[in-house]
Amino acid sequence: MNTTELVKIAHRLLVVDDNTRIHEDIRKILCPAAAADLEEAEAALFGDESVSKAHSDFTIDSAYQGQEGLALVEKALAEGRPYSLAFVDVRMPPGWDGIETIQRIWKFYPDLQVVICTAYSDHSWDEIIRQLGKSENLVILKKPFDNVEVLQLAHALTKKWVVTRQARGRLDELETLVKRRTEELAQANQSLRAEVDLRAQVEVTLRASEERFHKSFESAPVALALLRAKTLALIDVNHSFLCLAGRKREQLLGKTPFELELPEDAARFRELLKKLDAGQPVQNAPEVLRRGDQQLRQVLVSIVPLSLDNQPCYLTTLLDVTDQRRLEVQLRQSQKMEAIGQLAAGVAHDFNNLLTVILGHTSLQLNKATLDRDVGQSLEQVKQASERAASLTSRLLAFSRKQVIERRPLLVGECVSRMRQMLGRLLGENIALDCVISPNLPLVLADESSLEQILLNLIVNARDAMPQGGSLRVSVKTVEFSGTDLARHPEARAGKFVALEVQDTGTGIEPAILNRVFEPFFTTKPVGQGTGLGLSSVFGIVQCHEGWIEIISQVGVGTTFEIYFPALPVALPPAPSAPAQPPIAGGAKGQTILVVEDEPAVRFYVCAALKADGYQVLAAGSGEEALEIWERKSAEVDLLLTDMVMPGITGKILARQLRESKKDLKLLYMSGYSPDSQATEQWTREKPPLLQKPFDRNQLSAAIHRAVNAPAAGTSDSCTLN
Repeated sequence: MNTTELVKIAHRLLVVDDNTRIHEDIRKILCPAAAADLEEAEAALFGDESVSKAHSDFTIDSAYQGQEGLALVEKALAEGRPYSLAFVDVRMPPGWDGIETIQRIWKFYPDLQVVICTAYSDHSWDEIIRQLGKSENLVILKKPFDNVEVLQLAHALTKKWVVTRQARGRLDELETLVKRRTEELAQANQSLRAEVDLRAQVEVTLRASEERFHKSFESAPVALALLRAKTLALIDVNHSFLCLAGRKREQLLGKTPFELELPEDAARFRELLKKLDAGQPVQNAPEVLRRGDQQLRQVLVSIVPLSLDNQPCYLTTLLDVTDQRRLEVQLRQSQKMEAIGQLAAGVAHDFNNLLTVILGHTSLQLNKATLDRDVGQSLEQVKQASERAASLTSRLLAFSRKQVIERRPLLVGECVSRMRQMLGRLLGENIALDCVISPNLPLVLADESSLEQILLNLIVNARDAMPQGGSLRVSVKTVEFSGTDLARHPEARAGKFVALEVQDTGTGIEPAILNRVFEPFFTTKPVGQGTGLGLSSVFGIVQCHEGWIEIISQVGVGTTFEIYFPALPVALPPAPSAPAQPPIAGGAKGQTILVVEDEPAVRFYVCAALKADGYQVLAAGSGEEALEIWERKSAEVDLLLTDMVMPGITGKILARQLRESKKDLKLLYMSGYSPDSQATEQWTREKPPLLQKPFDRNQLSAAIHRAVNAPAAGTSDSCTLN
């Protein structure tokens, strides 16, 4: 409601008096038609001509009793046009007096401005206040009243009513505004509290995440490092990185990998960083890391860009693959050696067949009494050359683990002691030999001749590496490996071992060829001064004895060979050497021997030699042909002489089938190489008769004689080898 409308309502007055003259007097004063002569006084009084002229009209309603006045007040309020001012007489008999009327009206409408009209002195102001209470809406007007005073009260109290209503309306508006603003602030406060709670929850989650990240980062089994992207300074590293780098945390943080000289090839590592700047991923890039002790480790590097505290960083992962690479090299070397060993075994087998023919026919001619002297000398040279060639094939067989060995408990130290004098002569006067043998050495299961061959080959190599002289140290000691030692010795296994160490002060071996020294036919010696089979033979013999060999070499300083043999778990006395048997010549005449050999030249020589000794001979070129002969003449055969390895039916299978039909059949095997390692142990245990190629006539005659005169075989085949 605007001010003009409110003023119009404010000029609606109520007169409550039982005297009609009072009504008429008030109406004359306040209404222009009744009191036009009062306008100038009003204008002079209020100084507002526009208000006097425009708002001097009052609407006056009359009530002659208190009940009637209350009814009019209630009606005006219901119509929305309440009275602003009421003139109420104090005495209005009968019924309510003015005090009671005012009390009842104020209970219903407390905003009404009231002027008490009284002509009596019995109602004092104190008494009225006591009955009505203190109120700002109450004025007393004494009768008879002055017109100007009435007009002044009317205008003043109506304006007061207007101002009060406006102020109340403004207060209501302000209260509404304050309430609305309070609600908005409450909502904002609630939103802020929710945001604070959310932030607190996020902070808790972030701290938990950071804690998990830190624990994962620190306990990760791979090396992790955080670097600033701009400066490449190390922010943090985990425990695995410290172990890999071989440094302390305070030595690393705040410095770049280049300042620490961690990358062995700094230019290559910078290329990885350039790839990151170009948006290319860096994952499992091969690099070489230099530890604090200057040891080089092969690693796979992965770098992931990330943001920490709104700063670009790099999370670098380093996977140490040094041991894995070493094992891969050893595996490839082992596979290569295995393949070469198979080839060497095949070559040695064929070569032994040829040498058997050469040695056999040479020995046949040398045994003739009518042999010309010059021819005999020539044949003797052929025989010696064949024997040297047989030694060469023996080395090939040792490398390929096809050589016949007889392992027995022995002391490596005693073997070295027995050979010390011979080794000294082999080295010469310009090389000092020192043998150090630890006391109380455990026994090893080994072949003594094979150990001697190992020592001879290593001593010869050491001598050739010291052409200007030097010193050589041979030591034998006990070594026990535990879990912590296995990392430094890739081929080692837990347990007790006897270590044979040969250390020279020679020229050393170049790192580029260190992994090739055990390859057969590989040598750094001039042409004609080395076969390249010495170390390969050592490697084969050591493998056959379930041990391993390690090399430590530095150019210009010398080379150390360390050979490890597994120690026996119990202290067994060394087995005595078998007494030498006197040569046996000749055999029982008239006995029949079935010779089975797939090589025609060998078969021809064997048959000729046996016939010369007086035996009856049946010859077969294969197992199938031997079975055909057996079907016809099994009753005549006293001895089966068969090659072990043949196409189709092997010698073992043939012997088993023939002995099923004739249990007392004598048996002798011949072979250009021995069976594999598993069969070798069984061979050593059962000791079936075997004639190793190449052999001359005397060796053949002696073997046949022993086989023919051996006790009858049992019901089972004593040889179970392929």
